Amino acid sequence: MTDSQAPAAPLRTAPQPTNPVAPAPAGARTAADVVTPELVTRLTRGVIGSGRTANHTPFTGDKLADLPEATPEDVATAFAKARAAQSAWAAVPVRRRAAVLLRFHDLVLARQSEVLDLIQLETGKARLHAHEEVQAVAVAARHYGRKAPAYLRPKGHTGAMPTLTKVTELRQPRGVVGQIAPWNYPLELSVGDALPAFVSGNAVVMKPDTETALTALWARDLLIEAGLPAEVFQVVLGEGPVVGPEVVRHADYVSFTGSTRTGREVAQGAAARLVGVSLELGGKNAMLVLADADVEKAAAGAVRACFSSAGQLCISIERLYVHASIADAFVERFAARTKAMRLGSALAYGADMGSLVGTRQLETVQRHVDEAVAKGATLVAGGTARPDIGPLFYEPTILDGVEAPMAVCAEETFGPVVSIYRFTDEDEAVAEANATPYGLNSSVWTKDARRGHAVAARLRTGTVNINDGYAPAYGSAQSPMGGMKESGLGRRHGSEGILKYTEAQTVAHQRLLPMAPSLGMDDAKYAEFMTRSLKVMKALRFR
Repeated sequence: MTDSQAPAAPLRTAPQPTNPVAPAPAGARTAADVVTPELVTRLTRGVIGSGRTANHTPFTGDKLADLPEATPEDVATAFAKARAAQSAWAAVPVRRRAAVLLRFHDLVLARQSEVLDLIQLETGKARLHAHEEVQAVAVAARHYGRKAPAYLRPKGHTGAMPTLTKVTELRQPRGVVGQIAPWNYPLELSVGDALPAFVSGNAVVMKPDTETALTALWARDLLIEAGLPAEVFQVVLGEGPVVGPEVVRHADYVSFTGSTRTGREVAQGAAARLVGVSLELGGKNAMLVLADADVEKAAAGAVRACFSSAGQLCISIERLYVHASIADAFVERFAARTKAMRLGSALAYGADMGSLVGTRQLETVQRHVDEAVAKGATLVAGGTARPDIGPLFYEPTILDGVEAPMAVCAEETFGPVVSIYRFTDEDEAVAEANATPYGLNSSVWTKDARRGHAVAARLRTGTVNINDGYAPAYGSAQSPMGGMKESGLGRRHGSEGILKYTEAQTVAHQRLLPMAPSLGMDDAKYAEFMTRSLKVMKALRFR
């Protein structure tokens, strides 16, 4: 048969929309109701910027507000103001600094409807997913408001010569922290990360994403109301390639959340100045559904794990490994739940998923899905844009039969797309889950707790959730959260999340006798004395 006689390849019919639209409640607020000129004036008061920029809502593409835009000179001015205010703030007793966080906690919960509107308008996410940010910030404020005095208190250590050497470890603030925050969680990943920096006595110069700046500015306004000195918290807005490097150039410590590519650039800039840095970067997170898992619960959990914030969550699941013995039943239930998800843009509860945040995200999602289907993957659910709801809506999508070299196998999609892989050997599933340069989050589903913990310990990710997708580990603020491999450096939460914003200082007070020949001892006698002393200290189990 010649090429001209070969049957034409079947054309892929565009999938028809399946997900229902959540109706907007009567009297629902609009962007004009929320983002008033008075609000913008209040939130931008004191923000340094000699230029002008704007942000927009992904629900419609319309402009939300005109905002100050910083030049490199403006960034330098912001750091100078923050540095001038930092020493006085550091001199405030830690319990008084912590009290600011506890007042902020109460204000966030009392005024949550204001920020929920802003988060939805700036990110396009569903209101329940926006509320996850309120929860996370409240937990962080409560945790560090209660625990900061203990984390930061002076600690005594055994000295070089017991009883003769008294050693105290102090924690000194680094100075001015430069923070570069992303667009996907504009409350939690801005002020949520800044809270431990403030309570440990630092000032902060924050560069939030311009498109989600109103949320960060709202948090700043509320912290000032709670008692934080205004000059201690500076916000600079502008294009990332312009303002971001200037923040790194002036900071005493850098906190960055974003892509692995940009994270490398931030790390290089910080390293050149010999300042510390913490990075939370990309992920290609896996969920393992073992043979004994509760299929119904796992399917419901997968919906939350894969499609919260339209998949634009660093720790959301993009790869699903399901044991072959339950795979068909799982896929059937998972697909049914996914197709039933309600999409919507109302500033109210009711929608199960919202919009993507920008054109670049939509293009990546479409490219990954279209390429996978063209190369033989099966579209189980979704796979279509929904311009009938808004310009950046895309249905939650499940792909089956995904194989390398499809881009969706290895590239981070950062959208509402998940690929299903069947396995029969648990060791192979663990190996496949680990076969990625990323290592941020993972999930294991099983009825056997001991088995779940054993599998979790073999996964090379900073957090592992058993019988849930991401929320339990992230919400446990006393425990560290962060990435392995190319998913980042450092941790947020717990002791590591606050001590990274401090410098350890050892103060050693030598009493009675010096650590040198004394009492008539010559060098040889002193060396002999110290040798005997070291042997005795080991025998007495001194540490």
